[in-house]
Amino acid sequence: MSYPFEFSKTFSGKNDTFFCPFPFPFGCKSMPLPDIIAAAVLSGNRNFEGRVHALTRANYLASPPLVVIYAFAGTVDIDFDKEPIGTGKDGKSVYFMDIWPSTEEVAEDVQSRVLPNMFKSTYEVITKGNPMWNHISVPSSTMYSWDPNSTYIHEPSYFKNMTMEPPSALGVKDAYCLLNFGDSITIDHISPAGSIHKDSSIVKFLLDCGVERKDFNLYGSRRGNNEVMARGTFANIRLMNKLLNGKVGPKTIHVPTGEKLYVFNAAMRYKNIGHDTIVLAGAEYGSGSSRDWAAKGPMLLGVKAVIEKSFERIHHSNLVGMGIIPLCFKSSEDVDTPGLTGHERYTIDLPCKINEI
Repeated sequence: MSYPFEFSKTFSGKNDTFFCPFPFPFGCKSMPLPDIIAAAVLSGNRNFEGRVHALTRANYLASPPLVVIYAFAGTVDIDFDKEPIGTGKDGKSVYFMDIWPSTEEVAEDVQSRVLPNMFKSTYEVITKGNPMWNHISVPSSTMYSWDPNSTYIHEPSYFKNMTMEPPSALGVKDAYCLLNFGDSITIDHISPAGSIHKDSSIVKFLLDCGVERKDFNLYGSRRGNNEVMARGTFANIRLMNKLLNGKVGPKTIHVPTGEKLYVFNAAMRYKNIGHDTIVLAGAEYGSGSSRDWAAKGPMLLGVKAVIEKSFERIHHSNLVGMGIIPLCFKSSEDVDTPGLTGHERYTIDLPCKINEI
């Protein structure tokens, strides 16, 4: 069957006809209701909640062509062996096997289309750059010149007052709990990389900097700006924080006053008056692809320790590198064992010398 083709399929009770040269039925006229668990299929390497979009809670991994076929089908609730994907222009049902290429067809396509000259021509010009790149003005100084007005690249605060020798180990005294999590808090929950959501403390910051909403871009694009990324830490709209009593969102409770604030605002209120904070969590804290901002962000918020049931290994190391104490409960124990709610004060004593820990 030739591509693209037209087909009809019922979505959310409506029968629409789509023209699909791209891997998603953009013509779909209905949006999932808040209590519906929307699903997505992606060809990436992680499939945790909100990976494709903040409102998609069920994400599944598949090969790129299978992602396209799921998009044609418009649902993950389908048996490809028995159910048609859609209807062709001739009115006949189109099944998975009608459009799935054979191994021989794939090999033939690669042989005829992926040619050696493609690679040779690319590598021949790779050191020559292009006119736009070559005309960029380059300062003679070997030191980077920070632009204080840039909302993309900013001199991070942890560069200031940096010493050649690392500071001595510091314990935690009378800290407050900033967040109290359950299990499976991923790197993306801690430091989102997708679009900047309107329900975020970053919005006011960017607007005050003169950035229009259409130019907000992605967290990942602004990861060179610590002011943005600190405000984006724990800013995932699917964050489940026990201090909010089951409510989902990028906010927390400022324990001394009981006020509900954005996580960044609560953290700054603690930090500005000299109060340390800690994070409580369950199992698999920091799972997913390693992301340095998932450790740098909490450090900038003033988080001094994370106490949980189990860590993802690389995230555990990143926390140590940023001076955050990672602590695990004893085997078979968790936050509920001692009855912690997050409203307590926390003190952690450490030896003054790092090699004595």
